[in-house]
Amino acid sequence: MAEHWTAQIETYLDGELSASEMRDLDAHLRTCQSCAADVLSRLQTKRAVHSAGKRYRPSPEFRERIRRSIAPKPQVSLIRMWLGASAAVALLLIMGFVGISLRQQQLQRQQTLGELADLHIATLASANRVDVISTDRHTVKPWFQGRIPFTFNLPELQNSEFVLVGGRVTYLGQAPGAELIYQIRKHQISVFIFQDRAVGRDLGSISQSGKDMSFNTETWTQEGLRYFVIGDTSAADIHNLGEMLKKAS
Repeated sequence: MAEHWTAQIETYLDGELSASEMRDLDAHLRTCQSCAADVLSRLQTKRAVHSAGKRYRPSPEFRERIRRSIAPKPQVSLIRMWLGASAAVALLLIMGFVGISLRQQQLQRQQTLGELADLHIATLASANRVDVISTDRHTVKPWFQGRIPFTFNLPELQNSEFVLVGGRVTYLGQAPGAELIYQIRKHQISVFIFQDRAVGRDLGSISQSGKDMSFNTETWTQEGLRYFVIGDTSAADIHNLGEMLKKAS
């Protein structure tokens, strides 16, 4: 039976399982620490390979633009050629710095979401997923007072499909924060909240959505806090929960 689950893990990480198979494997991961550890190890390997393949590698189009910009033009004076080439090089340097900065921001975002995906998987595999167990936001929010150096608001979930399971203290690097656990149609979603300045990573200030590994994600900043929403449910569910958190703040 263990071989059956092991054979499905790679397809699970690639997001190619059917909805029913995904639910079955999710349920299995909550009870099998061996398979959960295998998933975590493979996630880390995929993230490392994915990040290494994108480090500062200029595209063929970028190389071709540089070649055309610095190629000598016929019937142009040396002074004009020098001035034109200098301006082109200066422009390309500026573009290069901007490109590197954007690439670094993208890599930092991917690395951060990869670390949070590991925390999310570890929570799924844990026998005690939360430190404070309650569906009442007025119980969960006060529990964090004195345990993390900031406060936050939680949304009212009446008339929605989301259920608050509870919360726990977590860390991103050295930054302490809150991990809130929500459920929707048997899918588990982790909401991570940290002080934006304490994260110490340039992740951008604009709300961003995407799919990292087999999880849908969304991240944004609001009132000095950095929010991350991550789970294997649909992108629409992730976005809807994010919108409820934004309104609550």
